[in-house]
This record gives sequence, C-alpha cells and structure tokens, in this order.
Amino acid sequence: MRYVNCSPEIRDYLCAADPVLGAHIRRLGELRRPMREGLFPALCSSIVSQLISKKSAATVYGRLTKLCGGAITPESLGAQTPEAIQKCGMTMKKAQNLAAIAGRVLSGETDLSHLDSLSDEEVIRVLSALPGVGEWTAQMLMIFSMGRPDVISYKDLGIRRGMMAAYGLDSLDKKQFDAISAAYHPYASTASIYLWHLSDEVSGNVGLAEIN
Repeated sequence: MRYVNCSPEIRDYLCAADPVLGAHIRRLGELRRPMREGLFPALCSSIVSQLISKKSAATVYGRLTKLCGGAITPESLGAQTPEAIQKCGMTMKKAQNLAAIAGRVLSGETDLSHLDSLSDEEVIRVLSALPGVGEWTAQMLMIFSMGRPDVISYKDLGIRRGMMAAYGLDSLDKKQFDAISAAYHPYASTASIYLWHLSDEVSGNVGLAEIN
C-alpha cells in the first residue's frame, strides 16, 4: 500500500519553513495516510461518496464493484446502464455521471492516462470538466490517487479548521489562507495531511481516513 509522502526530509522542510505548523509536525511525527490505487476507480469512489456517510459509501461502492465484475474500469462500468448503476444504492444523478464519465474515457474525449504529464492546474481543469467532479474532488484525487506533492484546498473545511486551530484563529479568509499556506510549497500535500489531523483532534475524530 502507498501512503501520502510524509518523509523526514519533507517534515524537516516544513518545520523550517513554518515553525507554527512545524511544532505540530514534530509532536505528531510521521502520519500515514493511505492512497488509492488507480485513478479511475478512485474517481468513481469520490462520486459515490458525495453527501453520504463513509459507511454507506463503502456499501454502495462494494455493490458497484460487484456489478462491474470485481473491478471498476471504464470498460466494465461503461457496459452498465445508469439504471443498473443506480440500483447499487445511489441517486440517478450520480449514476448518470458515472456512466457519462466512463463513456468519455472510452471514447477518448477524456484521457486519464496522460494526466501525469500535465501541471496541477491542467489536471484540475481536465478532471473538473467531468460531470459530478468539481475543483475540490479533483484536488483530493491529486493527493490521494496521483500522489501530487503540492496540493492544498481552501474549499476543504477540515484543512481550514486545522489551520485555524494551529494558528489560533477565530476566522480564516482566502487571503489569510493563501498567505499562511505559501510557506508550505512545494510540499503542501504533506501540510494538508497534518492540518486534517489537527482538525480531527479538535473534532475528536482522530483516526478517520482522510480520503473522501
């Protein structure tokens, strides 16, 4: 299993770049957050998981995997109708989005195999153009499936909450967020892992998986 990179070298860099976050990094040590193998199944999982609990998402995704013969691929998903996909326990809108994404990949309209050669901004553009995928979902896929090292999302409530906890802030606007997170580059993805953990400490959910 692969994990988001929280190596000693990256931790040392962040500690030197930002002593405030660095104090928490030293306290917590290495954090191990699993990545998901395969961008296409991770993308499908992200859509399934939207607006439902993790337990429900796991159940629905398991049914979808069974429907697709044990592996969710563009070919196996593209062979299903939206009606069959919906019967796995999701809304028709999600089912239609999944079917449409499979169709776009199969037709070559969307080429996921070349994403590794694109910049972060280009990856977000390509992924967020897919039905049911927004900027935040694209950023989560970049961290937890593609292993991009420099991703942090202002749209993520957990990251904002963790940053507020770390820096003792009662509120946090985009300008403040950008000013603080500037120190995290080029390892903002690792910083995100620690900010999620700090958010979990505040909410009492330490130990929950960060992948959505």
